[in-house]
Amino acid sequence: MQLTLSNIIAFLQQKLPPNAVITAVDNTTPSGIQLPGEYIAESCKWLREAPQCYFDYLACITAVDNGTKVGTIDIIYNLYSIPYHYQLMMQTTVPRMNVDGTLPQIPTVSHIWEAANWHEREAYDLVGIDFTGHTDLRRILMPADWQGHPLREDYNQPTHYHEMPTD
Repeated sequence: MQLTLSNIIAFLQQKLPPNAVITAVDNTTPSGIQLPGEYIAESCKWLREAPQCYFDYLACITAVDNGTKVGTIDIIYNLYSIPYHYQLMMQTTVPRMNVDGTLPQIPTVSHIWEAANWHEREAYDLVGIDFTGHTDLRRILMPADWQGHPLREDYNQPTHYHEMPTD
């Protein structure tokens, strides 16, 4: 199988339930797909383990707050297949907050690529995403007792931290 976006989508559609919608994201470089968050971890596992894909390198996980009006956060995974010289962007969208007021959740991929450990901790720390199943999900850039997530649109920076000015 030649590694193309349409082949990757067909491969995942064979693995996922019929109701799982995978959409090509045409306006991205590298090529991209969007799929429901509950299928991210298993899709990543298949894309890593399948010899016809072998996405052996996780370059980055990024989280983007779409703001309070839209009410969602995009989580973007940039994958690379070194043997096939192919880049893939996978994206999912989650609500900014769960109905019960807790942070949005998505399964971890840190058991698939070790690099995800740090990327997920950064997204948790700065945007506030709970990567379920992560074995060490704690702040990585902000102090452990920091309140809030600084890259959220509605974040209010405190004027002081332990009696020290923050600006």
